[in-house]
Amino acid sequence: MQIVAIVVSLALTAVAIPLTVQAVSKMLKVIRSGRPVIGRTDRPVQRTVNMLVETFGHTRMFQRRWVGIMHWFVYAAFILLSTAVLQAYFQLFDPEFAWPLIGHFFLYEWAAEGLGLLSTIGIIYLIAVRQWNHPRRLGKKSRFFGSTFWQAYFVEAMAMLEGAAILFVRGAEYKLIELHHGGENGGRFHFPLSSYVGDALYPDGEQSLKNIIFFVAMFKIALAMVWLAVIARNLTMGIAWHRFIAWPNIWFKRNSDGSTALGGLQPIYVKGKPLDLEAMEDLEEEDFEKLGVGKVEDFTWKGILDFSTCTECGRCQSQCPAWATDKPLSPKLLVMGLREHAYAKAPLLELSEAEQANLTDEQKAELERPLIGDESMYGVIDPDVLWSCTNCGACVQQCPVDIEHVDHIDDMRRFQVLVESNFPAELNNIFKGLERKGNPWGMNPSGRMDWAKDLDFEVKQVGVEVEDLDEVEWLFWVGCAGAFEDRAKKTTQAVAELLDMAGVTFAVLGDGETCTGDPARRAGNEIVFAQLAMQNAEVFKETKVKKVVSTCAHCFNSLKNEYAEFGVELEVVHHTQLLNRLVREGKLKPLPPVPGEEKKKITYHDPCFLGRHNKVYEAPRELLSIIPGAEFTEMPRNSEKSFCCGAGGARMWMEETIGSRINVNRTEEAIATGADQIAVGCPFCRVMLSDGLTLKQSEGSAREEVEVIDVAQMLLAGVKRAPTPEPTADDTRAVVDEAEAATAAAATEAEPTAADEANPDSISKTEDVGPAAEATQQPETDQPETDDQEVAAEHNIEVDESGAGDGTPADDGAPADDREASEKEQAAWDNVGPVNTDLTPSDDAPSTETSSTEEASTETPSTETPSTDEPAPAPEPAQESEPVEEEAREEEAEEAETTAEVTPVEDGESTADPVSEDVAELSGANPSGEDLSEAATAAVPDVDHHDQATDEDAVEEWVEEGGTQKSTDDETKP
Repeated sequence: MQIVAIVVSLALTAVAIPLTVQAVSKMLKVIRSGRPVIGRTDRPVQRTVNMLVETFGHTRMFQRRWVGIMHWFVYAAFILLSTAVLQAYFQLFDPEFAWPLIGHFFLYEWAAEGLGLLSTIGIIYLIAVRQWNHPRRLGKKSRFFGSTFWQAYFVEAMAMLEGAAILFVRGAEYKLIELHHGGENGGRFHFPLSSYVGDALYPDGEQSLKNIIFFVAMFKIALAMVWLAVIARNLTMGIAWHRFIAWPNIWFKRNSDGSTALGGLQPIYVKGKPLDLEAMEDLEEEDFEKLGVGKVEDFTWKGILDFSTCTECGRCQSQCPAWATDKPLSPKLLVMGLREHAYAKAPLLELSEAEQANLTDEQKAELERPLIGDESMYGVIDPDVLWSCTNCGACVQQCPVDIEHVDHIDDMRRFQVLVESNFPAELNNIFKGLERKGNPWGMNPSGRMDWAKDLDFEVKQVGVEVEDLDEVEWLFWVGCAGAFEDRAKKTTQAVAELLDMAGVTFAVLGDGETCTGDPARRAGNEIVFAQLAMQNAEVFKETKVKKVVSTCAHCFNSLKNEYAEFGVELEVVHHTQLLNRLVREGKLKPLPPVPGEEKKKITYHDPCFLGRHNKVYEAPRELLSIIPGAEFTEMPRNSEKSFCCGAGGARMWMEETIGSRINVNRTEEAIATGADQIAVGCPFCRVMLSDGLTLKQSEGSAREEVEVIDVAQMLLAGVKRAPTPEPTADDTRAVVDEAEAATAAAATEAEPTAADEANPDSISKTEDVGPAAEATQQPETDQPETDDQEVAAEHNIEVDESGAGDGTPADDGAPADDREASEKEQAAWDNVGPVNTDLTPSDDAPSTETSSTEEASTETPSTETPSTDEPAPAPEPAQESEPVEEEAREEEAEEAETTAEVTPVEDGESTADPVSEDVAELSGANPSGEDLSEAATAAVPDVDHHDQATDEDAVEEWVEEGGTQKSTDDETKP
């Protein structure tokens, strides 16, 4: 057995090693076919530390926790157990071989056995995950859709067998030591797991145990050599090759500090230097062909290394908003396509023209294949794939091996725009607007300050109120959306108000501001971006700008990460960051909600260019969490895993004609939280989510009261909320005194004395009193002398020749009202009209005190009162309208049954108009408008509403003279 094991092992090694060396050589040639890359070797020590932390710590993998844990077991076993494969070569000749120094060190032995078991468990778990998420079950929703499954199965099988082999070979070693070598360095202490395998499976004979060791050693070597031979024949097998090339790919990542390739885009490099517009005249024709990526060899070698490293795990695909909404873009499939094309074309480029002439038709087609083109052109990347990207960065964020998808996509866009002039027609308008007007909407720059016209404080403009930014603390970068888009203007105004309230000095550039150029750069028009950025940079230098606050996440990202290329160093913050700082410092204090104010549920949408691109997650959430009366809830996809609104990558100005709409997908997720308000921190997000919400509301899928609103507006509403006044000691004492007085008065009235006995001469019979007979309490008043017949005539009461009345109204031919009391009460309430208690406060809503009056005046058929711009003064003392209580309703219903009712007039004309249903037919005895006021004044003396008289003599005197009952309500009634 030993000889067979040696021959087989060495033969396989002799074949696999040369194949592997040859494969590595070919791979390096393909990678080197790319252009040079700039700035990938700085700070080598920091890069090395980052690589070790990211690989050994699995920091990228742990974004999916359990998958990351299980993968770490497999990864660690691959590294440690590689030493076991090397040890197997020695065991072919000496079955008792162990590494010097560490071979019998128990920690090494424990680690080897532990990882052997855990890696086996780990790979079984990963196999289960792949099968559970298999496309046969989930279709295109599977993150493994499009992955090469035979390669995955091969790698998983090899990993599982290698992990298990360590336990089998050590089980034989344990039994050999225990039974035939005196047990030195043996026992379960040195073989904590494999000893049980040995006891269960292996015989006791010495030679049998040695043969088992020879066989298992050969098996381990065979596995490793087959592995190498297979991947050597498949250079695009990223799921296997990433074990070796992920290390350099991470080391050469864009940022030496270890951060992902997000934030600003890399500039175009020509002859090793960033594109300089002033030097473009000196460029040769071939240099213009390098403005972006038009062929696979135009990618940098780091780009091709990216493609080679892809493991086809599909994390990028599962997070891509384009793929999730049935568009053709999958970052994984894009990288796989570029990888296949690069490895097919690069070797052909090394051939001479004569050799290329002898290529097969398939090889010639690959050599001449366009990078961008549809199926009819045999293009590598379809144009719909290229232009579906929103630049959200989810693919870059999720990638465990640091592939820079967004940079590669935008490099291809640059070539299409600058060289091919082949781009979506919608982008023509924004390019023209940016070049001519300095904003993507093509609006007149003179309107950039219109948003500030309605503010009640001065917004300082550089060059007008201030000379430069040395005079204030911050430059408030309004941005194109904040200046021209109606919804974004509200955010701009809110931020300006909050800064003013907090005492923060700031100024704006006004018409001196132009677009940062972000839409142009993300659409591939690097030249327009450079023109705009250079213009802004010069303004910044002239006005001495140092600190900038921006409400637009795209402006924030561009100013923060891209303007250093143009010679300006800025401290740039997002408005949520600055406002959060002001709240922490106590310069802005949100107030608690007023009693009765409904509690609102809020959810927050992370703007991609604020969150993923710049790691600003906490500031807006802290602001929302301290707003009183609000309940914060997260969407399932939030923070680093947030879902795009669909506006990035210049998609704001392009129509979605394929699949479903990204903004609707995100809006549905926000609605599902049950939130009343969807908070945003970017004007682009606000436009997209507002449009999505409007669509869902029109379909009846969302409540009408749900709204999309910026975080700054929510904070402003909390800061400006009217505080609830605290009762003072005087207020409390007054309430107590009033209550005691009322109690004493009630007790006095409840126990009449002899003095309270009624005067018999002052008692009138009911039939003589008429309508006033029901009065139980009348105001103390000085009744003027009035002719009984005249008063009776005015109040439509029949009298005899002597002026005596029987209390019955004069018969004007109207039929008698013989309705039941309940019917009369209902009719009275019908006259009052509906009482709206569900008014929602808004800027345009009328006050409660005037709304009923205005409604009544529009319905009254009597003489119209000329309207004025000023509301009519409310009666004194002013009372806040409250819902009508049941007792008040009964009292009003009883009063409605009286024949006539007069409203006293105090201090001039009444401000209340009669309700149309309450107005009887006009006659001389039933005047209206000004006549009504005059008649009421003549019929009823001045009355003090607050001091009701209890003098029975005065009541009797007034009744005998024909007076009518006065309403006892303090409130004026029509």
